[in-house]
Amino acid sequence: MTVLESSLDPSAPAQRANRAALRERLAELTAALDRARAGGGEKYVARHHARGRLLPRERIELLVDQDSPFLELSPVAGYGTDFPVGAGVVTGIGVVEGVECLVVANDPTVRGGAVNPWSLAKTRRAGEIALANRLPMVNLVESAGADLPTQAEIFIPGGRVFRDLTRLSAAKIPTVSVVFGNATAGGAYIPGMSDFTIMIRDRSQVYLAGPPLVRMATGEVTDDESLGGAVMHATTSGLADFLAADERDGIRLARRCVRRLNRHKPGPPPRTGSATPPRYDPEELLDLVSADLKVPFDPREVLARLLDGSEFDEFKPAYGTALVTGWGELHGYPIGVLANARGVLFGAEAQKATQFIQLANAADTPLLFLQNTTGFMVGSAYEQAGIIKHGALMINAVANSTVPHLTVNLGASYGAGNYGMCGRAFEPRFLFTWPNARSAVMGPAQLAGVLSIVARQAAAARGREFDAEADATMRATVERQIESESGALFLSGRLYDDGVIDPRDTRTVLGFCLSAVHNAPVRGSTGFGVFRP
Repeated sequence: MTVLESSLDPSAPAQRANRAALRERLAELTAALDRARAGGGEKYVARHHARGRLLPRERIELLVDQDSPFLELSPVAGYGTDFPVGAGVVTGIGVVEGVECLVVANDPTVRGGAVNPWSLAKTRRAGEIALANRLPMVNLVESAGADLPTQAEIFIPGGRVFRDLTRLSAAKIPTVSVVFGNATAGGAYIPGMSDFTIMIRDRSQVYLAGPPLVRMATGEVTDDESLGGAVMHATTSGLADFLAADERDGIRLARRCVRRLNRHKPGPPPRTGSATPPRYDPEELLDLVSADLKVPFDPREVLARLLDGSEFDEFKPAYGTALVTGWGELHGYPIGVLANARGVLFGAEAQKATQFIQLANAADTPLLFLQNTTGFMVGSAYEQAGIIKHGALMINAVANSTVPHLTVNLGASYGAGNYGMCGRAFEPRFLFTWPNARSAVMGPAQLAGVLSIVARQAAAARGREFDAEADATMRATVERQIESESGALFLSGRLYDDGVIDPRDTRTVLGFCLSAVHNAPVRGSTGFGVFRP
């Protein structure tokens, strides 16, 4: 393979400015992650510990293999909303007894682990990842059921969580539940629909309705243990498959369940040799992207710090040069890369991308999309040259490609370029964002300018005088709104990605994801061959 040569000078003023700006965004990300890890706050954390109970991340740490990594997903869900950062649930991928598993852990320090709109969306996304990548799912359950003030937003769509669990089981993707405390109402169906259910003596309580509601509904006076206690479910109802002595014993039993699943990845790992590290320091990834996203950067500089040995065989390097395509390896896994070079996508770039995606499908090779695009080129010359049909070819290829897609937004992801470069709507297996990145219909200044032009034309059509002062106020307001709503943390808070990551962690995160996607067969589409658009 060809070794990429870097021309980056970390000591240059522009690179130092880029680094400083990105470190500010990283500080914001760190603050948001700290809020998520704090759960319901010191008071509720202390109360939980005083009861002899573990926090969700403490449970996960005991569940996964010692010193193994855990890739947390959607860690800032709920950011910028009325709900706590993290949404009261922890999700991620970890290795349990040598098996990569999707883990979901309720945080009982956040409103008793009650399900709110964002924790529902986060849990559903976890289920999608488990199904697409055939990852066994382990639920660490302690939930008071639905967050009643927002029940209108979660009751009807919440049923999909139960549907997803049963679909996992039907697809022979095992599910394991450990109940650490209450699992009430809808929460009772998580252990009820899991393949393996573990309850903890004197701690677990699983019932559709607690004693007060039973008394109101039927007049029966009962208690927690006889209604839904662990011993009752282990000896009488049969809901509990295993009865644990305490939390640690419950986690031990969960690990034993996973160990006995007899899970193996399909076929030998498609590794091509030893995964040699890149030749360039990943620390320099902080120097590449300008705070002004209109300033382009060469994605080959990113690839030189991501790919094994900084080796990359570029495809059609002299054609459609605003898009870089080619082949490399990442942690030993072959991968095809599509990376924006100058932001705008022209017809040639769209045709090049279409052919490359077809080649990757023919070779059963996963695709990595590195987004930094303002969208497809506009203007009469480009419309007459067929930019819409060329863009449609690319979008069609992305939509119908069946090899796993991984997407990282490095800077800008605007307009239909977001679609062509496999944005969230096109269901990449995983999608991550750098903290400086932005995504919207278009940039703030452009969007405000379009509204201004429309307003000016409307005033002229009605024969009215155009109010320039009001227009300036409107533009400033719109720019502030779009600036806020297109930011990485705002979008990640609404689960439009699987997490905002430190650029220096990109290689590690992508390597983890490539390992995860190979739990399912990697097969390209048979719906089309390779042809030149």
